[in-house]
Amino acid sequence: MPRESKARKRERAVEVCRRMGELYPHAEPQLDFSNPFTTVVSVMLSAQTTDASVNRVTPELFRRWPDARSMAQASPAEVAEVIRTLGFWKSKSAHCVGIAQMIVSDFAGEVPHTMEELTRLPGVGRKTANIVLNKSFGIVDGIAVDTHVYRIATRLRLTSAPTPLEAEKDLLSLLPRELWEDVNSQWILFGRQVCTSRAPKCEGCPLADLCPSVGKNVHVNGKGNGRARSGAKRDAGSQAKSGSGARAGSRAR
Repeated sequence: MPRESKARKRERAVEVCRRMGELYPHAEPQLDFSNPFTTVVSVMLSAQTTDASVNRVTPELFRRWPDARSMAQASPAEVAEVIRTLGFWKSKSAHCVGIAQMIVSDFAGEVPHTMEELTRLPGVGRKTANIVLNKSFGIVDGIAVDTHVYRIATRLRLTSAPTPLEAEKDLLSLLPRELWEDVNSQWILFGRQVCTSRAPKCEGCPLADLCPSVGKNVHVNGKGNGRARSGAKRDAGSQAKSGSGARAGSRAR
């Protein structure tokens, strides 16, 4: 197969987004949050854990500590009692308290709204920050590349980057800024329903004619998914970076 030009790859990436928009015109986060503080905590908690699992623990979590000032007074052990069912609950409980304390001490109790400031918070990386900026402040500063987005971008050969962070750079270089906002929520749905991790539904896939990996999914699964899983584990284990799903009614404006 001849090497694809950057211009052709851009055209293909834009067409992917156009079709995703037709498939999922109303994609929204599945995580339940209501304001910037609950957004940053919920998205951080969702690393290596299903959104449904997070939604089961956050009602009690935010009942006890509804804002940064109250959670800043909690101990990680107290928070851990509430979120113990989540993956990486020990580090995440420390992050919850650390996030709250920094918001109070460094940002006068208000969640910051720049990428630089958000990524100073414990456990918050670019993925979490991108979602918080987008959903809480209407700011689009990048693309939240979680395991679904990374897997799909890899299978579509829009990136060959070894990590989600580097894959984001590739996607930003291919897609015009006006398309960045919906990539995460739409591609997550596509990754859950069609381009799944273990058994992608290539037959009848609406992107089949745009995907160089059709018919080669065993190879792409083994290569791309392994890197995505390792990248996600690093996110959760060290910084608990996150991605989110998609359901209406969750915007935290």
